[in-house]
Formats: sequence, C-alpha cells, structure tokens
Amino acid sequence: MTSIYDFSARDIDGNERSLAEFRDKVLLVVNVASKCGFTPQYKGLEDLQRTYGAQGFEVLGFPCDQFGHQEPGDEAEIRNFCSTTYDVSFPMFAKIDVNGDHAHPLYRWLKSSKKGFLGTEGIKWNFTKFLIDRRGEVVERYAPTDTPEKIGKDLPKVLG
Repeated sequence: MTSIYDFSARDIDGNERSLAEFRDKVLLVVNVASKCGFTPQYKGLEDLQRTYGAQGFEVLGFPCDQFGHQEPGDEAEIRNFCSTTYDVSFPMFAKIDVNGDHAHPLYRWLKSSKKGFLGTEGIKWNFTKFLIDRRGEVVERYAPTDTPEKIGKDLPKVLG
C-alpha cells in the first residue's frame, strides 16, 4: 500500500525532500496561492502549525498556478511573500501542478485516495486540503472554503 512517505518533492529552496522525513506526523497538505481570495487562510494555517506543531503536526504548502494564474511568482517571490506577509514557518515546496498530465505524483495519489465532492478527483481551486494521519494515509479532504479553524476542530482526534 502506498503512503505519503513514498513520495518526494522539491522544496522552495530547490532541494529534493523525501516526505518520509515527516513519518509519524499528522500532515495537512495544501495547494496554496499568493493572489487568491483564500490567501488569507495562510494566517490560519500558520496558527494551526504553531498550535499543534509540538504535538507532531505539520502543514505542507505546495504553490500552484493552475487556477486563475493566482500564483504567478517564482519560488523566491513566493518564499518572500509567505515570510513577510504571513510569517509562514511550515515547509513550503516548489510550484507544482495538481491537475492534468503534469500533476505531481503526490497529488495524483492524494486525489485518488480521497475523492472530492460527488466523487470527483480533480482539485477544483487553490487551498484544497488533505489531512494525513500518522500512518501516512489520507483521512480527510477539505474544500477551499473549509477554513483552517474548522480543520483545527478535527485535529485533536487525529493527533490522538
């Protein structure tokens, strides 16, 4: 059986990172964008990171420019935006595709593991979120409109 630990991704600094380094943590994987109506969710995501990080929780941000060209910057611009605007401390990765022929293998797996509304696989917009348990398996998929505060209510039962 495949788990999130079987994947790797290039981080925002250009280093290939095995997601196995997050083994035994609860993860929230999010496709993010800097110029989206949901961009203020960065604050809530950072609040979750700071609140639950010591309990083995980690947000993983994956910038994506497939929805309305809302992540036009390169990795340096994205890193600067996240740092100066939202003081993001959680790991950020290089810009990826989440849909289509060039979708990152991680997102192909996430989408097939937990289908969206009405059983669809495709990511509909920025800030779709996947909650991963300590075994590396997807336990929940959240819509872009699901706020980090709502997700925070689900975390205690997954953090155990």
